[in-house]
Amino acid sequence: MAALWLSEHLRDAGLRAEVDKSGDRMNAKIRAAQLEKIPYMLVVGDREASSGQVSVRLRTNENLGTMNVEAFLQRATALIASRDNRAL
Repeated sequence: MAALWLSEHLRDAGLRAEVDKSGDRMNAKIRAAQLEKIPYMLVVGDREASSGQVSVRLRTNENLGTMNVEAFLQRATALIASRDNRAL
């Protein structure tokens, strides 16, 4: 499963990552993550998995669109290094 591989890949890079394996609809999963104040949600559907990309959403409901997994990882680690939690 692409989501499990992705979460392991992110954890190996030092990021916290969880997979929501519930049977809820995608909108319900996103809403639950927003309520939990999870800053970044990576959506991995069939289309994203086949192209090695992720769809990135912020807890503010802003959709950053799709990006390469490695590009997201570089941006996230740079953000952490700068200690700036305002934007991706």
